[in-house]
Amino acid sequence: MESPDSPCPPPVTSAIALPRYEQLADDIEAAVRRGVFAAGERIPSVRRASEQHGVSIKTVVHAYALLESRGVIESRPQSGFFVKARPALRERPNSRAARPEPAPQGGKPRRAGTAKVPMEPVHNAAPAPVDVSRLVLSTLRSIVAQDAVPLGSPYPDPALFPWRRINQYANAIARRHASWNLIDDLPPGNPELIRQIARRYAENGADVDPEEIVITVGATEAINLSLQAVAKPGDTVAVESPTYYAMLHAIERLGMRAIEVSTHPDTGIDLDALERVLARKKVAACMVMPNFQNPLGFRMPEAHMQRLVALAAAHDLPLIENDVYQELYFGPTRPSSLKQFDTRGLVLHCASFSKSLSASYRIGWALPGRYRAQVEKLKFLNTLTTPSVPQVALADYLRHDGYDRHLRRLRRFYRQQARLMRAMIERFFPAGTRTSDPQGGYVLWVELPPRVDSMRLYRAALAQGIPIGPGYMFSMRNDFHHYIRLNYSYPWTAQTEAALKTLGELAARMA
Repeated sequence: MESPDSPCPPPVTSAIALPRYEQLADDIEAAVRRGVFAAGERIPSVRRASEQHGVSIKTVVHAYALLESRGVIESRPQSGFFVKARPALRERPNSRAARPEPAPQGGKPRRAGTAKVPMEPVHNAAPAPVDVSRLVLSTLRSIVAQDAVPLGSPYPDPALFPWRRINQYANAIARRHASWNLIDDLPPGNPELIRQIARRYAENGADVDPEEIVITVGATEAINLSLQAVAKPGDTVAVESPTYYAMLHAIERLGMRAIEVSTHPDTGIDLDALERVLARKKVAACMVMPNFQNPLGFRMPEAHMQRLVALAAAHDLPLIENDVYQELYFGPTRPSSLKQFDTRGLVLHCASFSKSLSASYRIGWALPGRYRAQVEKLKFLNTLTTPSVPQVALADYLRHDGYDRHLRRLRRFYRQQARLMRAMIERFFPAGTRTSDPQGGYVLWVELPPRVDSMRLYRAALAQGIPIGPGYMFSMRNDFHHYIRLNYSYPWTAQTEAALKTLGELAARMA
């Protein structure tokens, strides 16, 4: 895709045949685009390319000069030609991707506001199949690209976690146990880790029965198992709108259908709208993130939590609670959860350490209420076990090290980063831009002017090595076509600031 600031003219779409050197340049650029030649990798020498393609050396020289002018390759004296670290790839003539619009007069982006994002009207459309997986996969792949600024990452910066200390525990455990008894891995999980999790809830004022806890491979498995326990293929599941795409993935994978319910940036899912849906449709379950929802970042008020749990009880409706960000609050106290107000076992509470302690170990858990037996059985049938060494290592860390001290540093850092990113968006983005006001977590929801299509912005930004999360990922429809999600967990650098400035300029040209 052509960079909006590229000096190269757009590709010619005339029916006249291109000169041979241009055809060769296009072929090589396409190979770079597909990853045949990686960033920083040497491409064939002029003589070798001449032999491979059956053209003259002069033709190859012209083609390489054209690729240099496009910013795809660079020459290094005495070494040859190499793919640039972040090539500004042109759009091919047959590309379907839309081009960024011309810059407004003066070319300078207007200032943005930071008011809280107003949500779309209540959705009363019929359930629709989820189809966001391909877009999410493409976005996740782009994040691992060399030199990419991870604004679109769904993951926290792993450098903030005490992974060296946890690895020390894991290595010591592996040395002590030359072999491990498979029985120790079976559901519900390691007894000491279960005890530490229950203890953690108790220290925060939540009464949790250790016998209810089932250890899983991250919160994603906990969510999938919970959904399997309460619904079957073809069932309808109510979800927030916008919602975290992992929730949509779970519904899609299990052959179910989702119905979206509008969600307020301060209070969460619209309970009046949910009640209307329940009155006219058979809904098997409702999936929500009451604390620091991804992507909105709100903290659901306790009164709203109590009303939601009461509504679920009135309809005998299972509530799958995704509470992975429960420890990442910015306020003085840990938030409540739906689980604390549940007296009928309808809340299936899912959480993990992936967002607060160790993303690499993928250890989560479920508190499935009355569905505990089904979840444990499904865990055994789906993945049999959860690896023991990571469970024991995390239990040792929770027992011996300063988890609370680590969390205080993490929360303070995220709170500062959220303020800084909002300030930078106000500075660099066009007028009409608004942001959410996250109360925890590490993602920011940004509403752009309506003319800015987030997929066009995604493609233009990706050409500059800046992955973002387009709003299309967080809904089954196009309700959030001019919204994006940004990650602020990574340390602020000159590269981060430059990326946000570039993003704002691209948005301004489209607006």
